[in-house]
Amino acid sequence: MSVAGRECIQELLPAPIRAGALSWRNPCYFLGLTTGTLEPAPWPYADLRQAAVQRLSVDMASNFSDRQIIEVRVAELAQLFNSLDPSPFTERDLDDKAAEYIVGWARELPRYAKLAIAIHLPAFEAKKAEERGLRLALRNYFQQRAEAEQRELNELFRNGRRYAAIGLPILVVCFMLSQIVRSRLGTGPLASTIAESFLLVGWVANWKPIETFLYDWWPLKRRRDLYRRLAAAEIVIEPTD
Repeated sequence: MSVAGRECIQELLPAPIRAGALSWRNPCYFLGLTTGTLEPAPWPYADLRQAAVQRLSVDMASNFSDRQIIEVRVAELAQLFNSLDPSPFTERDLDDKAAEYIVGWARELPRYAKLAIAIHLPAFEAKKAEERGLRLALRNYFQQRAEAEQRELNELFRNGRRYAAIGLPILVVCFMLSQIVRSRLGTGPLASTIAESFLLVGWVANWKPIETFLYDWWPLKRRRDLYRRLAAAEIVIEPTD
C-alpha cells in the first residue's frame, strides 16, 4: 500500500490510535478499519478480514442493541494482560496498550451509555479464556481502577478540608487587620494600600481550597465513573476462525 493510501486510511481511524495509544505500525495490534477492533494482523492483510469483522459486528449489535460495543481482537489471551504481573489470573493488570485502547474508546462514547466489551479470540484461546475467567479478570481490573480513583477523590477532599481549615482563619484575621488599619490610619492612600494588601493575602490563602472544591475533583470523578461503567459492562468472548 502506498504512503498516500496509508495516510488517507489513517484519517478514518478513531482517536485512540491517532493519539498514539495504539499504532498500525505496532506488529502486535491492528485497529480494524470498519469496526475499530483490536486485531493481531499485519497491515497488508487487514482487507482480507474486513468482511468477517463486519459480520461479527452486525451479529453483536443485534444482541446488544441497548449497549455501546467496544470490540477487541487479539491472537492470544496473554496479549491482554501485563506479562510481568505475578498475581493470579483474575487479579492481573491489563496490558497498558490494551487498557488505553479500551478506556480511550469508552471515553469517546456517550457518557451515560451502557457498555459491552467483545473480545475476539481464536477458538482455542477463547475456550482458555472461558476456563480461566476472563470476564471476572476484566471486571476486577476496572473495579480496582474505579476504587483507586475513589480513594484519590477522597484524599483530595480531605486535603481540601485541611486547606480550608488553614485558609479561612487566615482570611478572618486579615479582614480584621484590614478593618483595624482603616480605623487607625483613616482612608488615605497608605491606609487603603495596607488594608487592601491584608485582604489580598487572605483571599490568596484560600485559593487552594477554592480550586480544590470547584475544579480539581471533576477529572477524578469522570475517570471513576468511566471505570465503573467498564466494570459493569457486559463481556462477550467471541471465538474466531
